[in-house]
Amino acid sequence: MNLAILSTYPPRECGIASFAKDLRDNLTLWGQNVKILAITDNGSSYTYPPEVVFELHEENKVDFTASAEYVNSSYTDIVLLEHEYGIFGGCDGSYVLDFVAHLKKPFILNTHTVLSQPSVSQKSILMKLGQRAAAVICMTRRSAELLHEVYKIPLNKIYVVPHGVPVFREKPRERLKEAYGIAGRPVVTTFGFIGPGKGIEIGIKAIAMLKAKYPDILYLIVGETHPKLKKREGEVYRESLEKLVEDLKLHDNVRFINKFLTLEEIGDYLYMTDVYLTPYPGRHQAVSGTLSYAIGCGRAIVSTPYDYSLEVLANGRGLVASQADSEELAYLIDRILKDPVLKSQLEKKAAKLGKTMTWPQVAKSYVEIIEEILQNRRGKALPLKG
Repeated sequence: MNLAILSTYPPRECGIASFAKDLRDNLTLWGQNVKILAITDNGSSYTYPPEVVFELHEENKVDFTASAEYVNSSYTDIVLLEHEYGIFGGCDGSYVLDFVAHLKKPFILNTHTVLSQPSVSQKSILMKLGQRAAAVICMTRRSAELLHEVYKIPLNKIYVVPHGVPVFREKPRERLKEAYGIAGRPVVTTFGFIGPGKGIEIGIKAIAMLKAKYPDILYLIVGETHPKLKKREGEVYRESLEKLVEDLKLHDNVRFINKFLTLEEIGDYLYMTDVYLTPYPGRHQAVSGTLSYAIGCGRAIVSTPYDYSLEVLANGRGLVASQADSEELAYLIDRILKDPVLKSQLEKKAAKLGKTMTWPQVAKSYVEIIEEILQNRRGKALPLKG
């Protein structure tokens, strides 16, 4: 099949871009021909790889119409539209509606953010996209419920496909710690783009509470400030975290790895981790790619409660606090560090789920959904499944 993906795309540093690249690469492994319609942020210029056939500047409304017309005139069977409010131009990313209004090919809407309490504008955009889409993919059952209940998308259009996880090469924890100069230390890790809303300060305060019991504990905060935030505010948030570390006298216990990581580096940091921590304060986060990666690597995980963590860490696959509270996170981290049996159980259960979330399997699910939709449109086959 000839497919097109509308999304941000590397070398742009963006979580959706990484997702689109992984999806594209794994769809091609299943024999699909996939081209990319890449969304470029304001004032940036990227040297895109050959699969990028059209570049849209997010604040140039005309580009959204032109890209739809390009697809209409090309050998494209279906478009995968990666939806996140912040990557399209206009209020709440409304320019994506111009793309859809002019598109004559079917499209699948892939939702990365499904809000339980959207603004009027956010709700209207997602409802319109859902009405026009041939199918809507989300990554959790909770998101599927919201798409139906809040955004009125019919159940027979909705598919749940997990967030894909790279197939990481497993490495021995203690050998990695030696290589990185932290042998013998208990390691807690959070990785991903840094910015307010990630709750890193909650994690730092939890480490401060654990320092007396574990003097050599090390909290690795791995990842750079989100590029959009850096353009807007510079390093204000990171500097506030560094000041907090200084105030709490945690110079030897917190380390910032301020860079955009390769997959190999992500694997290293995850496999040397004793406890993976997601301290997000917001309860309505529909998906977390970084938490998915930690599950894929079979880590013992502690998390604050939000939609994605509550679903994927259920049934003993991780420890979830009752609220975004440093003291409770410290208690849960301590439970794992002092109990090797519990740690091993959590790692095994996470790894078992992780095996079902690898990108080759996820891409196969996409291929099956696309084939079903195209057969259905040709009047041959089966009703869509909810």
